[in-house]
Amino acid sequence: MLRWILGGREAQSSVEKSPVLCIGEEQPKNCFTELQVLKGHFDIVRFLVQIDDFRFASAGDDGLVLVWNIETGERLQELRGHSQQITAITTFTCSNGFTSLITASSDRSLSLWDPDTGNRVQTISDLQSSVKCLLVLERLSVWVSGGEELCVWDKDFQLLCHRQKYSDTGITALIELPENLIAAAVDKEIVIYRLVVSPDSSVSVTDVRHCSEHHDQIRALININDGIFASGSQAGELILWDSTNFQNLAYEHILWEESHPSGQTETRLAAPKPSEMSIQHLTTNGRLILAAVGSGLYVYDVVTKAVVAYRKAAHDSDVLHIMLMSDNELMSCSEDGSVRMWEIQDLPLAAEPASAGFFGMLTFGRSSKQSGPQSKKVLEIPNLRTLELTGDLIGHSGAVQMFLSFKEKGLVTCSTDHLLILWKDGERQSRLRSQKQLFTWTCFSTSFPLNQGCPKTPHSAETRIVAGIQDENSATVLIIQRSCHCEE
Repeated sequence: MLRWILGGREAQSSVEKSPVLCIGEEQPKNCFTELQVLKGHFDIVRFLVQIDDFRFASAGDDGLVLVWNIETGERLQELRGHSQQITAITTFTCSNGFTSLITASSDRSLSLWDPDTGNRVQTISDLQSSVKCLLVLERLSVWVSGGEELCVWDKDFQLLCHRQKYSDTGITALIELPENLIAAAVDKEIVIYRLVVSPDSSVSVTDVRHCSEHHDQIRALININDGIFASGSQAGELILWDSTNFQNLAYEHILWEESHPSGQTETRLAAPKPSEMSIQHLTTNGRLILAAVGSGLYVYDVVTKAVVAYRKAAHDSDVLHIMLMSDNELMSCSEDGSVRMWEIQDLPLAAEPASAGFFGMLTFGRSSKQSGPQSKKVLEIPNLRTLELTGDLIGHSGAVQMFLSFKEKGLVTCSTDHLLILWKDGERQSRLRSQKQLFTWTCFSTSFPLNQGCPKTPHSAETRIVAGIQDENSATVLIIQRSCHCEE
């Protein structure tokens, strides 16, 4: 496999870390054996967003938004207009099917872009503060920006309504809930808002509920399904919420502990650093929740409300982005510069779970700031499975901020090294190349109305295609050879 071809791998810090699982050069379950490096940014690339089945956009600290073709790696458009780093980006699909890009920047502006032409269609530059997150409500044809205040905008970038200024932390995440509701992460609280659409089409926003069960700042907020959403905090708390009555359905606190080698009562490790227990990212497929906790990974079953699998030391440094590829496969990227592929497997009999000697303290039930819930050890949970490393994609020389999957077309990653990398399935690429090889066949023999220099009428000739290029959709003729069959 490819090994740091773009730069040397350096330790992120001198602090001693738990052993991290390594995988050898032979990785039969890793299909990403080809890569293409994309250059164009001049600073950290933090965001990737899919536009359609063939295009995506990248954005970062240089204020640029670049539009790319996932299959060829061609840079299609360069969107210039922001003077400082991009803080949020999303797509907005109109009723006619046209997809635009909305960007927010530290220059306190918002922009609407046409990704086909690269033109900036609309811009707002008189904001009171920077926008930290964006949410599109396509059903209502409006979109919401969050920061020090909550603003609701229409598709023409006209402000419909807004809420008061928040604390210095502001709104850091937004998700859509049923019945015109919005959940916003504000420091340690989740604030529920309702959008009210009047008969004259005017829109107003009202507070519905403040959920204050987290003990620390909320770092992640996601929808699980129409009835459940989840939040994760810097203190390692994972809470499941009812989307209609906003009740706490399940509370889980991830606290790593170490068992005593002599089999005596387990002892707590020294107080972990905030980053070691912080939930940086959450993702879901509707049944499972995957959480990035410090440098580890944690899989939780929403239906059974139980841990499925975990690995405390999945990377050398904090995990920044994760994705469930299927019920048994997942992917993660980290500050250590790697992208890793994992498979959820059954534990062999009499085997220790992932990361021997470590286990999580998992708690269930309603949380309380006055008294902590009872603990349940991972080792006591039946049907616990393990996360096995199946692939290691190493190409970046800086922290990998996130990745975007286009399924069989490939995977794209972005990093602090200012680069993007397209990872391709080597076997699929080889097959596509073989289909483009030159081929030969005889098409037909026919009579032409024009004898093309032959005196015989009617003129009989054989047309033979002797060389061509064929791809998945069509054949392009390169050389045509005609032979006259008329007698002299």
